[in-house]
Amino acid sequence: MKNELLSIIEKNSRIGLKELSIRLGKEEIDVANELQKLEEEGVICGYHTLINWEKTDIEKVTALIEVKVTPQRGQGFDRIAARIYNYPEVRDVYLISGGFDLLVTLEEKSLKEIAQFVSEKLSTLDSILSTGTHFILKKYKDHGTIVDEKIEDEREVITP
Repeated sequence: MKNELLSIIEKNSRIGLKELSIRLGKEEIDVANELQKLEEEGVICGYHTLINWEKTDIEKVTALIEVKVTPQRGQGFDRIAARIYNYPEVRDVYLISGGFDLLVTLEEKSLKEIAQFVSEKLSTLDSILSTGTHFILKKYKDHGTIVDEKIEDEREVITP
């Protein structure tokens, strides 16, 4: 039940307990107990709503910042990652493979605010060697959900 339950709520965290129990073929109390257990174990870390900010009047700029660091003896990347994710501006921090070590996601009101965060807070931390900033210009799909309106193919079909 656990894997199927997690798959369902990952796609729709607002699904009701009754609907969940029907889809899983389990009693509501059993589903409720399993959800509580998964929350207590830290398997379920939170519930989120995916918002297409482009359809609102709220300005948001999203940046992906690659960070190269010197890992600390005995703690690897964990300590520097914790220092970064404790900033309230930081949305995500991932340890990644490739030319950089960490990927940091920020959402701010302007490019200037992101630039200030990188130059005044992130780049000044001990063990940060370099950063690379990329701005999200448009989201087509986010967290498995298509957010871009579908554009119909207007090309004329020519058959022999």
